[in-house]
Amino acid sequence: MHKHGHMNAFLTRILRSAAITLALSTVVATAQTRVTPPKNNYQPSEDVDLGRQAAAEARKQMPILKDDAVTSYVEEIGRRLVGGIPPDLQHPEFHYTFEVVNVREINAFALPGGPMFVNRGMIEQANTEGEVAGVMAHELSHVILRHGTAQASKAAKFQVGQAAGAILGSIVGGAWGQVISQGTQFGLGAAFLSYSREYEQQADIEGAQIMARSGYDPRDMANMFKTIEQQGGSGGPQWLSDHPNPGNRYDYINAEARSLRVTNAVHDTRAFDQIRAHLRTLPKAPTTEEATRGTNRRTSSGGARPTGRAEAPSNSYRTYNIGNTVRVSVPSNWEQQEGNTTVTFAPAGAYGEGGFTHGMEFGIARNESHDLPTATDELLSDLARGNPSLRRGSGYDRVTFANRRGLRALLSNRSDATGRDETIEVFATQLRNGNLFYAIGVSPSDEFPTYRSVFDRIVSSMQIAD
Repeated sequence: MHKHGHMNAFLTRILRSAAITLALSTVVATAQTRVTPPKNNYQPSEDVDLGRQAAAEARKQMPILKDDAVTSYVEEIGRRLVGGIPPDLQHPEFHYTFEVVNVREINAFALPGGPMFVNRGMIEQANTEGEVAGVMAHELSHVILRHGTAQASKAAKFQVGQAAGAILGSIVGGAWGQVISQGTQFGLGAAFLSYSREYEQQADIEGAQIMARSGYDPRDMANMFKTIEQQGGSGGPQWLSDHPNPGNRYDYINAEARSLRVTNAVHDTRAFDQIRAHLRTLPKAPTTEEATRGTNRRTSSGGARPTGRAEAPSNSYRTYNIGNTVRVSVPSNWEQQEGNTTVTFAPAGAYGEGGFTHGMEFGIARNESHDLPTATDELLSDLARGNPSLRRGSGYDRVTFANRRGLRALLSNRSDATGRDETIEVFATQLRNGNLFYAIGVSPSDEFPTYRSVFDRIVSSMQIAD
């Protein structure tokens, strides 16, 4: 009882300090950039339903930090930012909530209709309150511009109940996204790929304007994104892969900030310093990998790591339909493992929590360059982030499959699951909407001479109807 009273006093000091600081700041908007929401086939009420379902799934899967001081602090920043939403982008039916996920990495995401989740690591690694507010303003902009359902509008319209896992999995990304979207149909998940660079730039610009109207300096958003970019590369923040840099992000945010001319802006506050000090008294946050370890994933091996001992590919083949897009034949003793935007075919013992050691994965990746070599380079860079030992040869072989132009590349890797050297064969081509369709064959290097002919036969059997 005494501890609870002490916490309330602590919260009162934090919120009073923040309110006083905010009252002193003003903004003079000059030639700010106008942001127009993209086309959307969904109603705002459907955003609310979708976000409510997805948030419930997030709370079920993620370690939400149950700490009144930290939660109240983030809620206060959130409410301040909501007050800066321009009238033409206000949605009365939206319900904005703000929660903290107890993991170490820099990340944050917001769901259609208003729920937002901020990683504890974002607060701990920010230099000022303005930097925290910058990331939250960016995420809030995705919500008010309705980017989640606008992305889904590019495909056939899905029922809200069907889409919750897919959209949450794609927005969250990484290990959590894979867990949350488990069991989602391939064709459905592919419609909810991570935000485009166009949407990212819109959220940057609108977020900068919201920050200014809320009394913050948008340059703090640019500074936080620079911190995130500097932590990129292999093992870098998941935020980078789910929020691709549109290019010159730091420069155009600063240019927008100059047009907004915030005076007496909030940068740092006593409340921020107090919360940072308070977080240091709590047990250290786990990494996302530690937090997801042991989470139930839908695999034929019951979530166990692959053994690397696999039956040789059968000489007989079975034909499968992948979503409504691809028809392909694979050895009859390979099992299908369907995910959000990928489908894997692998023999028993070769597939599990640590990936797969024998078999082939098919997937779709966003391609905004509409250039096949560039998109394939980005795919291989994504593979390298999750596989530090990955090495690629020089260039690509030009191939034809599914009656269209494609590329093939050979890579080598050291399997984390088995400790053996493995060879990876990657095939890539473009769909008519410009996105990248790929097939990735994997086998231990000493077995690759056998598997290469299997991979070639599988790819030659592919039919793509897009």
